[in-house]
Parts: sequence; structure tokens; C-alpha cells
Amino acid sequence: MNSTFRTLAEPNRLRVVELLREGPLTVGEIANRLGLSQPQASKHLRALSAAGLVEVQAIANRRICKLRPLPLLELEVWLESFRHSWDEKLDRLGNYMQEL
Repeated sequence: MNSTFRTLAEPNRLRVVELLREGPLTVGEIANRLGLSQPQASKHLRALSAAGLVEVQAIANRRICKLRPLPLLELEVWLESFRHSWDEKLDRLGNYMQEL
């Protein structure tokens, strides 16, 4: 999970993940949409792939990129462990505000 956070901390990599939420894209499409050169996009995709966040499949001379859900699901489970605590604290704050 730490590698996921480290990888997503880079703004362009986070933007790539946000683009790929819509569905698979080629490296060229990612580069164009983010205003990056193709080598820059490839560098970020290598880091995302190394962290297990993106899968790159070569089809002829094109590389198709898509999200791998498992690392993101692990983040969701981790965040869910905090959600219960936050909900309780917000409920207590809401009750306190109503008392005032």
C-alpha cells in the first residue's frame, strides 16, 4: 500500500489513473490528454505498472493501458477502517451542535 501512495503522490501519475478510470487508453492518447510527451507518459506508466496500478498490453505497435483494481481496492479497505471512526465523531459533533 505504501508504494501505491508513493506512486500516486506524483500529480501526473494521479492524473493518468484518473484518465484510465474512464477505460483503457493508448500511451499516445494519455500523452495527448495530459499534454505530455510520449516519453514522459511512458515513464509515468512504467512507475504505475511497477506499483501494480496499471497493466500495459502491446497490440501490434500500440500499447493499451488499463487500471488494475486490486491496489485501489486495498486502499478502499484501508480508508473504510477510518470511515466508521469519522462517522462516529461527526455524529457526536452534530449532536453537540444541536444541543447548542
